[in-house]
Amino acid sequence: MLAVILLILQRQRLTAVFNSLPPQQTVIASQVAPELGRRHQLNYQQWLDILKQEAKAATEKNPEHLSILAGDSISLWFPVELLPEDRHWLNQAISGETSTGLLKRLDIFDSTKPEVIFVMIGINDLIRGESDEVILDNQRQIIRYLRKAHPTAQVVVQSILPHGAEAATWEGRDKLLAIPNSRIRQLNQQLQRIAAKRGVRYLDLYSLFANQQDNLRPELSTDGLHLSPAGYLVWRTALQIYTQSGSREL
Repeated sequence: MLAVILLILQRQRLTAVFNSLPPQQTVIASQVAPELGRRHQLNYQQWLDILKQEAKAATEKNPEHLSILAGDSISLWFPVELLPEDRHWLNQAISGETSTGLLKRLDIFDSTKPEVIFVMIGINDLIRGESDEVILDNQRQIIRYLRKAHPTAQVVVQSILPHGAEAATWEGRDKLLAIPNSRIRQLNQQLQRIAAKRGVRYLDLYSLFANQQDNLRPELSTDGLHLSPAGYLVWRTALQIYTQSGSREL
């Protein structure tokens, strides 16, 4: 319990620092690397409380060019130093998050005024055995909610990434092997169609991370599921191209 309290206090101090930083250096506390503590010690409600604090800080500061990352651990661990520097970032990701969980907590950052909201969600649904239909329906509802709550923001649906298949060393490797990457690719194709139909952007990251065997490229991952620094560099490049060019076709 003491460790949790100390972590929360430390994050609060970082939020205070956020309020005094110039635009190119501004980050939200949830993006700071793992040195802050063992996040697995936090339960889901404690995570929600922290994200509420950080969203409140972003609302009060109301920075220009605010971009939000919404998703699971893959978004959560995006290194601060690799995020595009021409904007402010609010990381609203939680480790292990599903599309159902994300949908239920979108209201946490209702009061913020983002320019862009980047959503990546779905791999944990697949790991837990959820059907494609449920994932896609949740994605539709997420898009609908964000467009209504943030009418001036660009909503960007990012593709679900492939996994490392036989090369994976993640502790849930057997669960990954039960999910063909071809299924993820097909699911992404449906996500792209949904995004187009709903009038939001689609960012194809899958093709950047997949090798010729349709698996997550080993050099871009630490365990066949999560990303390595090289993987985040690839993602950063895609975000830079999007945010700097305002492309509609990524």
